[in-house]
Amino acid sequence: MGSKKAAKIMGNTKADRKKQAVTEAKRAKKKLWGKKVDITKDFHDIKNKIRRQTMVGMKFSEKKKLRSKARRTKRAAEQRGEVVEREIPRTIERLREQDETIVPPDDEEVQQDEAIDEFASYFDGTTTPKIMITTTKKPSRKVYDFLKELIEVIPNAFYYKRGEFKLKDICKFATNKKFTDLMVFSEDKRGYKLNGVYMVHLPKGPTSYWKLTNLKLGAEIKGGATCTPDLEPELILNNFTTRLGQRCARQLAALFPQKPNFRGRRVVTFHNQRDFLFFRHHRYQFRKDGTKCGLQEIGPRFTLKMRYMQHGTFDSKEGEYEFVWRPDSQVKRNVFAM
Repeated sequence: MGSKKAAKIMGNTKADRKKQAVTEAKRAKKKLWGKKVDITKDFHDIKNKIRRQTMVGMKFSEKKKLRSKARRTKRAAEQRGEVVEREIPRTIERLREQDETIVPPDDEEVQQDEAIDEFASYFDGTTTPKIMITTTKKPSRKVYDFLKELIEVIPNAFYYKRGEFKLKDICKFATNKKFTDLMVFSEDKRGYKLNGVYMVHLPKGPTSYWKLTNLKLGAEIKGGATCTPDLEPELILNNFTTRLGQRCARQLAALFPQKPNFRGRRVVTFHNQRDFLFFRHHRYQFRKDGTKCGLQEIGPRFTLKMRYMQHGTFDSKEGEYEFVWRPDSQVKRNVFAM
């Protein structure tokens, strides 16, 4: 008789041994669980694996109970009107390494540079944005669904079919037609989904390329609101602190009119967090008392990550780059470009 067949008859197979180990583990937990445990110990000296895991689990549970009790105590003290000191959470943003590119709010040199840069005429009201939107060659239906919603978000935006034209020729065409900006959306042909957008400021640049992820259309958002495209939205730009960040913010702001129509109650937000730009489109409504405000998302929503920015219009061969993202530039998690 073979050894495997004999083990099966004797009840000593691998499955039986595993089942027996699980049963022993449950018995050990029942014996230990409920006893007091010292939360200062690390239990590395316990050689039995099942007993060690059980003690670590009990320690975790005990610490969780203590944290919950402390939160309830602070909440009760605040309700009684007492002053409670709260600790500042240690987040990656708070631990960010300071660098020389971070701009103070009242930097006169930066203000003078921005007064004569490529976007100055958009902020003083002398130039009205006019956006040309196109895609890669032979886009999928998903791209058209996205552009249908995006044109309602950006005022004075017009879609043109790409055809077989090169991007350099499209820049010349858009400049001749008096467009102020060009947006070209790229698509992953294998998965048929949007994966990037080129933003070209006309007629002299700059040009930036952004990786586009986490796209969700307004039609897919549960409880989404309808859009009023005739009324210009308000624009919110959050957390652009460096010279590069402010330059990106000005390029994004130049896509929208600087005089919003507040009757539309529409808000477009670009929120920068760890060099990821989160795009959101909401409609707000004030409550009866006027102290609170309700938000309803319109969509679409997506995330942008800058890959590069270059001087002038699109030129992949001889263009001069202001910024190029590389994987080795993010070795430290608390170092950001924007």
